[in-house]
Amino acid sequence: MPAEAGGARQNPSNLRMGPLQRKVVDCRRCPRLVAWREQVAREKRAAFRDWDYWGRPVPGFGDPDARVLLLGLAPAAHGGNRTGRVFTGDRSGDFLFAALHATGFANQSTATDREDGLRLTDCFITAAVKCAPPANKPLPAERDACRPWLDGELALLERARVIVCLGKFAWDVAAPRPRPRFGHGAEAPAGRYTLLGCFHPSQQNTFTGKLTAPMMEAVLRRARALAEAL
Repeated sequence: MPAEAGGARQNPSNLRMGPLQRKVVDCRRCPRLVAWREQVAREKRAAFRDWDYWGRPVPGFGDPDARVLLLGLAPAAHGGNRTGRVFTGDRSGDFLFAALHATGFANQSTATDREDGLRLTDCFITAAVKCAPPANKPLPAERDACRPWLDGELALLERARVIVCLGKFAWDVAAPRPRPRFGHGAEAPAGRYTLLGCFHPSQQNTFTGKLTAPMMEAVLRRARALAEAL
């Protein structure tokens, strides 16, 4: 395994992110999430029986000088919880990274593990909850307990101006109160950020056509345009 979680060695500027990432990886604040992520890592999925699962919280990764932040819900049990990098090794990530590559934010369209050569430019990806939750549904208390880690990432991402919220859960975490209505392509101010709504690239959305590649690429291009204008 790499020395740093989440592909942290991709840029010398990641020295700025490293201390926070190490604290995230060591977090055990939520007993239910700790028990679940470690159970999944022990029992594994048959297709990944030869993998040494990560089984810990998954910090964000990408360009520490990014102007665009992508915010997801949580690592997938057999995706980020296996590989140690959010959106890596699952179908949602396959769809997401293809779109990021098509719009110039990623140097390749695939993401399989932390040493696969993936590099992000002007983009940083993280999740509102850093541990894989049972049924992919964090409890409100778990969401709130994890919020300081997201706040820490935002504080270090000094150039970030646009937050692309991948799904309503992420939108509700990032949006100010009273919360503006979530929708694909929705835009809302949130302090120094502009929020952009995007349907989550889950199989439920991509397999049914609720979210298509052109739809996601349009949101990412809009994010770039907003970041350049701000």
